[in-house]
Amino acid sequence: MMDLYQSQRTMRSMRRAAMQRGVIAILDVGTFKISCLVLRFDGPDDAMEREGVGPMAGQSTFRVIGAATTRSRGVRFGEIAAMPETERAVRTAVQAAQKMANVRVDHVIACFSGARPRSYGLAGEWQLRERIVTENDVANVLANCDLPDLGDNREVIHAQPVNFAIDHRTGLSDPRGQAGNRLACDMHLLSVDALAVQTLLNCINRCDLEVAGIASSAYVSGISTLVEDEQELGAACVDMGGGATGLSIFMKKHMIYADSVRLGGDHVSIDISKGLEIPLATAEKIKTLHGGVQATGVDDRDMIEIGSDSGDWDKDRRQVSRAELIGIMRPRVEEILEEVRARLDAAGFDHLPSQQIVLTGGGSQIPGLDGLAAKILGQRVRLGRPLRVQGLPQAATGPAFSSAVGLCLFAAHPQDEWWDFEVPADRYPARSLKRAVKWFKDNW
Repeated sequence: MMDLYQSQRTMRSMRRAAMQRGVIAILDVGTFKISCLVLRFDGPDDAMEREGVGPMAGQSTFRVIGAATTRSRGVRFGEIAAMPETERAVRTAVQAAQKMANVRVDHVIACFSGARPRSYGLAGEWQLRERIVTENDVANVLANCDLPDLGDNREVIHAQPVNFAIDHRTGLSDPRGQAGNRLACDMHLLSVDALAVQTLLNCINRCDLEVAGIASSAYVSGISTLVEDEQELGAACVDMGGGATGLSIFMKKHMIYADSVRLGGDHVSIDISKGLEIPLATAEKIKTLHGGVQATGVDDRDMIEIGSDSGDWDKDRRQVSRAELIGIMRPRVEEILEEVRARLDAAGFDHLPSQQIVLTGGGSQIPGLDGLAAKILGQRVRLGRPLRVQGLPQAATGPAFSSAVGLCLFAAHPQDEWWDFEVPADRYPARSLKRAVKWFKDNW
């Protein structure tokens, strides 16, 4: 556990060093595409510092000066399956973004989906000696958080304090400087498959780049697509990628739960390819141009040309009705949404004061998806696009870039994590476990 603590601290100090130099790249390694954005930082944001926001990691303003996207290779379910192919694709994206930015980049912050995330809600307490909460007290209460048995080959990628309480006052975001006798803390911890993370880090290192941070796609998509009220009152972000669908729940501006479903837009394309006996590339094109999940009366008459080149003239000149295409797509999309619904139920999403659900990611662009999702997930569903950030090319502003944009915000405005504090070496978190979302009902 200490190894992890040290490696995360090392990455955080690398990120600070890269930002002082003024340039850092962000890399979104997905199943369908690999995106690289190069950010130029203008140094710490003085207004932010005066307000005392994010005091550990330092806030910065930035602009995008380079952007590139390439077709992903060698990635399945959001995890690297063929290293040489993924390495080539990463190099292609990074070199193109560097060329556009006209700078060389040494450090990247990466995000990924998949890797079987598991969420834990932890709790800790600490008796205050001086009555005024200090940085040291925060470190000690984090060290007293009960750590679950994560199992073999698991690694923690996020460990964020999400709620502090002093005596009977709860819902505090930063307890430092306040007086009391007992400090309590709730922390959200997200663990992932260590081998999937290690493979990603190896891939990036093989591209002659240093990793200055790593994040879950589900988390960063939520940061970029949920508006402030949604993050405050409680909302879920469903990021429908190519090979995996990420799920994150936010409350009081913190992520309190994350999960991933090993199904995405690529599975819909594969179904079309098999159902219509056409190449995958043709299936992808037909899905993008003509796809949908809500059939109407005219879809039987709306015919789609399938122009393939198998050499069989009759087969290559076939037409299918849009109703037939919807008939192939809808069951798979329903399956993905049903799986998301099951994860939300397991997390206790229905205990939140607000139950807004935001769909984003490349797979969310299927026409009629919001209507179908409202039926399966509950009434309050909207389609989400990422926030606009300075310098972002128009081509990178759609839902498919939610995690890439969120990663920019994560780089510039990191939330305090467990490793930002000087936790005593002999006292990193102990054991025990609360249900991930239980403390909504207890504390708020």
